Amino acid sequence: MSKDALGWKCKFAVVAPSTNTIVQPDMDDLRLKGITNHYGRIHIPNMKVGNDKQFVELVDAIGATLYEAVDRCITCEPDHLIMGMSALMFWGGRQASENRMKALSDHCGLDVSAGSFACEAALKKYTVKRIAVISPYWPVSDKNVTLFFENCGFEVRKFRGLKCPTPVAIAHVQPEDLRRHVLEMNDNTIDAFVQVGTNLSMIDLCNEMSIELKKPMIPINAATYWHALRSRGFTDQVEGRGPLFKDH
Repeated sequence: MSKDALGWKCKFAVVAPSTNTIVQPDMDDLRLKGITNHYGRIHIPNMKVGNDKQFVELVDAIGATLYEAVDRCITCEPDHLIMGMSALMFWGGRQASENRMKALSDHCGLDVSAGSFACEAALKKYTVKRIAVISPYWPVSDKNVTLFFENCGFEVRKFRGLKCPTPVAIAHVQPEDLRRHVLEMNDNTIDAFVQVGTNLSMIDLCNEMSIELKKPMIPINAATYWHALRSRGFTDQVEGRGPLFKDH
């Protein structure tokens, strides 16, 4: 079989909402030589989100056109599918999310990496039980994220949902604000932090604060790309991309 001139090791298909401006630069920064990323946009409007009902409408809008975006990506004959969106992949807890993942994999014929399961796998690399979660979402989603992690055996001790008013506005949250939220949640009851919401830019901050706080900090985009690499058998341990890539 002929090899792609640039993606001779692996081609990843990455699907993300059309409003998302963080996944693509994050995951391009994490690429290894010989691996290429090929993006598909899940069409959604930049909907106003001011309550739980409107957030559910946003999740439904993503689900409604997800398979269309996946089908467009599959035409480049990728080796693996990466979900660059997270709320839907936590929804209903672990079993419901696993069923959703299997249906997606069966549909496209590829193995799939999603942030929910990637964060679970990353957390299990550390001896941690009690976690704090930061999210750009609304309470209805925060409950689903909490349920997922509790189904995985973790204790969600603290949760900070930022209630961002639109999907695009998630990317407007600045590192200094995220840092403040982490410090407010940090105490001796927290073993590790997890950041969900793929349009929230937090990789660099998590890498810095994992050293400062001496605790694992799992940013979802980094965890998802790490999971995809490891799933394809790429075990390169890389400096400068945070503890997951350096140590695991």
